[in-house]
Amino acid sequence: MTTGSARERQARPWCVLAAVVFAVVMAGTTLPTPLYGLYREEIGFSEFLVTVVFAVYAGGVITALLAAGNFSDILGRRPVLLTGLALSMLSAVCFAFEGGLPLLFIGRLLSGFAAGLFSGGATAAVTELAPPGQQGRAALTATAANMGGLGCGPLIAGLLAQYEPHPLRLPFLVHLALLILASGVIWAMPETVAVRDPRPPLRPQGMVVPHEARRVFVPAALSAFAGFSLLGLFTAVAPAFVATYLDVDNLAVSGVIVLSVFLASMAGQMLMGRTGAVRALPLGCAVLTVGLVLIGCALLAESLAVLVAGGVVSGLGQGLAFRASVANVSRVAPAGQRGGTISALFVAAYVGISVPVVGIGAVAVAVGLRTAGLIFVACVIVLSTAVAAYLVRRPMPAA
Repeated sequence: MTTGSARERQARPWCVLAAVVFAVVMAGTTLPTPLYGLYREEIGFSEFLVTVVFAVYAGGVITALLAAGNFSDILGRRPVLLTGLALSMLSAVCFAFEGGLPLLFIGRLLSGFAAGLFSGGATAAVTELAPPGQQGRAALTATAANMGGLGCGPLIAGLLAQYEPHPLRLPFLVHLALLILASGVIWAMPETVAVRDPRPPLRPQGMVVPHEARRVFVPAALSAFAGFSLLGLFTAVAPAFVATYLDVDNLAVSGVIVLSVFLASMAGQMLMGRTGAVRALPLGCAVLTVGLVLIGCALLAESLAVLVAGGVVSGLGQGLAFRASVANVSRVAPAGQRGGTISALFVAAYVGISVPVVGIGAVAVAVGLRTAGLIFVACVIVLSTAVAAYLVRRPMPAA
């Protein structure tokens, strides 16, 4: 009994520290969110190009997930996470010293590579560093770190840009300092993967989903696509909408609006413990649908209060469904393929965060940002409703 308790005390700090590092890296991916208006003024590009810059990041995530999503299963978690931190540092340097679009694109691409390496590898590491019997709680810690980091990025950048000098440089220098500290944590972190000798060859894995996991993976992936589409809307387009239609030009306020969605997502993840992973997935999709309806009403009425309410309700649904997706996929994936399978789930999520957002930007050129947003909302409502209805008819197998 004493030995088990000692092991739990030894494991818990590393689980938490790995989650903090995960959050730091993910915060860097959303730091530019409230700053795009300043970049438009400085460089002179359109709202459509904002969505393209945003999509470059998602393209980097997807490329890393497809090419190296299983590398942490082969090389170990630490080497892959250290590589991700190095890429995130290079991204911060590109943004801190950008002189036009080329460095913005390179910075976003490097940030996407870093997030891609961390999405599967860090999620698996946090789960494996948890004390025995607490893997379910660790899955919550990992997904909360992901969402919490994504939410803190706009808040940090908005506050620093609004109230401190050098608005397009200081946020990234602060983030660079945090990444240096995070690297020390990962360097000292215990390795959780037994590296095989001889080492299997490193090959791009593509979308690898083990046969036994597919029944669970498909609805989980569609749910992740729908939920991350919502996050893409808020991180790429919402600041421009509130500035254009609601006359909100305070960067800190824009950051708080985006943060509220991610905080709601974290709250939704915490609710899964009361419903169970199997029931949480259709319930989360249903709540997401309600929130999307509110967002549609906000776009029609040009109401900030209804927009925030819709973001919070949608975030609750997204968080509930996302944690359930990760938990269910982690549960059915074979241990030796867990990192790769989780990475495949994140591929679906980041396709959702990028493709619809670029579509909004393209459609907005012709019909305006509000109409494009309404079309987006309608499409995601159809998808999330369909997933919820399917899971009600054919529930996932219980653990």
